Amino acid sequence: MRYLPLSKQDRRDMLAKVGVEHIDELFADVPKDKLLSDLPELPLHAGEMEVEQRLSRMAARNLSAGEARGFFVGAGAYWHHVPATVDHLIRRSEFLTAYTPYQPEISQGTLQVLFEFQTQVALLTGMEVANASMYDGSTATAEAVLMARRVTRRNKAILSGNLHPHYRDVVQNMAHFSGGDLVLCDPAFDGAEELAAQIDDETACVVVQTPDFFGHLHEYSELAKAAHDKKALLIVVVTEIVSLGALKSPGEMGADIVVCEGQSLGCGLDFGGPYVGLFATRQKYIRQMPGRLCGRTVDADGKSGFVLTLSTREQHIRREKATSNICTNSGLMALAFSIHLTLLGEKGLRHLADLNHANAARLAEKLADIKGVELLTRRFFNEFTLKLSRPAGAVVDVLAEHKILAGVPVSRLLPGEKEAENLLLVAATERVSERQMDQLARALKEELA
Repeated sequence: MRYLPLSKQDRRDMLAKVGVEHIDELFADVPKDKLLSDLPELPLHAGEMEVEQRLSRMAARNLSAGEARGFFVGAGAYWHHVPATVDHLIRRSEFLTAYTPYQPEISQGTLQVLFEFQTQVALLTGMEVANASMYDGSTATAEAVLMARRVTRRNKAILSGNLHPHYRDVVQNMAHFSGGDLVLCDPAFDGAEELAAQIDDETACVVVQTPDFFGHLHEYSELAKAAHDKKALLIVVVTEIVSLGALKSPGEMGADIVVCEGQSLGCGLDFGGPYVGLFATRQKYIRQMPGRLCGRTVDADGKSGFVLTLSTREQHIRREKATSNICTNSGLMALAFSIHLTLLGEKGLRHLADLNHANAARLAEKLADIKGVELLTRRFFNEFTLKLSRPAGAVVDVLAEHKILAGVPVSRLLPGEKEAENLLLVAATERVSERQMDQLARALKEELA
């Protein structure tokens, strides 16, 4: 039996209530070329076992990281080893079934985890306060721009051309509906951008990234001073959180808001999610910070305890006074992040960062010696950009047939950029072996010969 809770009349009544005649009108904002013209090639009905077999065959068409002979894909999502302890602990019933800690008297464990998570994020980023997580790095970036507008009471935001294209798109989408002026800088493949000259008295914030989309490392202390001279804020984005185990923190550079993608610690690739956004800022801006904040206090008997505090979300206060409409935090992923980082400790994180950089440096040296390959990124962490003698997308497709995922063609994330056609983003984490590096080098050499 099919479970259909709504009758045809129910549907007609619902459509009439929202003012449309047909359900397709609800999808008017979806581009036509993204909509299916017909039903997918699946049986209209089947038993559970048959459905499982059919979907398993479909899933087998994907080449996962673990099945590849070499995995060098990055561009904002990185394949790191997640200790088995992490998965074991997050599946404990008290964590897995917990939703939201509105009642602190019965949610002390969850609240303490989030408090420790905030502490870790603040230490990593070099900032004074952090919230209890956001959905992911891209939405955290959009929230940071909104926060900067509230703090400065200005509307202009300058976005670096080296900001991850997905992050830029999310900020643009937010600005489309919230208003405000965005200045989008052109991608700078060599890593050089003149951002300071564009800051004026109308600028709310400058959004930059390090390591940037092309892998370049940046020192933003001078840019922070230039922004502060104009009373603007500097927002620093970090998509590879492991890099902070080796690099100067954004807080030390003078950043006012730091947003990161925390996927690298505790979270597998999982075909796109769920991920966890990190958000940290200066103490003086704490009341404008979006999302939740967990604090530590004492009860009437003087015993230490944890509570939600300054949770200025629309669920908690009047909508017009909310700092964010994000309805929850990525609690389970924040837990996984915190457990993984606790297992590593400071020494372990620094060692992990060193392994990543060493692997990337060895791989870059091997690939740069190949005829038809030019290394564009000279100062990098674990990801760099190559310029090939042929379009990178075609090369990646050929190598994928041999189960080598060679990286991300820049043209797929920057369509229409003529200079991007031959550029390839290559990442090397601690999971990449010397043998896999040699296999990639041989395959690339043969393909470009």
